[in-house]
Amino acid sequence: MASQPQQSLPLFYNDLTPLSSALHADWRFRPAEKVPFLAQVHAVPLLAEEFIQAQRHYPIVFSAGENPVPLALMGLNEGVNVFFDEDGMLREPATYVPAYVRRYPFMLARLRPDTEELSLCFDPSAEALGAFAEGDALFDGSAPSEFTKGVLGFCEQFEQASQLTGAFVRDLIENKLLIDGEFSAQPNGAPEPYVYRGFQIVSEEALRNLRGDLARKLIQSGALPLIYAHVFSLQKLAELFGRQSEQGKLPAPTF
Repeated sequence: MASQPQQSLPLFYNDLTPLSSALHADWRFRPAEKVPFLAQVHAVPLLAEEFIQAQRHYPIVFSAGENPVPLALMGLNEGVNVFFDEDGMLREPATYVPAYVRRYPFMLARLRPDTEELSLCFDPSAEALGAFAEGDALFDGSAPSEFTKGVLGFCEQFEQASQLTGAFVRDLIENKLLIDGEFSAQPNGAPEPYVYRGFQIVSEEALRNLRGDLARKLIQSGALPLIYAHVFSLQKLAELFGRQSEQGKLPAPTF
């Protein structure tokens, strides 16, 4: 259900181009209310620092495999998103939108494999960027505009938070807190329940039995509140299933 996408480019991105004053001096950014690329995405990467806010809206799980990634579930099945409509419009404006989505179409990326330097890039297929008459200018002459400086700052903060998220997940793995997750629900009239697997969650039993010194380490690092935000968010799985059912997006039963 929630395996990490295996692809050369990050989720949503069709290509990456370095932002250049020589090539994009007259380009502007026009914010869009709709994000059609998200309409059929059921799981979005989440930063650990977002857990507290995100758990009010989404179930938070970890992808399957050896290198798990935190995910905000927007649907229980591939191709299903119950929070955004078919046009990519947010159904409820107060819903929290993960930073991964808000970062698009920009991101920091290495231009050469032999360097650690990151450059501000963008997806050239994004309709929000171009030589428009209106919108936020990307450059002021040959210098980055205030808008671009803000984008760069956001992307830098995102990268830093990603590093902390990686450390948080490694702590979960090292302390053997992650286990395979399972969720089942049986609608009225269905002969058998729908069963969802393919994701990981924190084991509450393992958490209760954690050695005192390890528990103190999680408390001191600030990880424990994030873990419980994840655990509490799992109550949203039933709500997510209900939303799918109401929107007629449950798969045809195979039982």
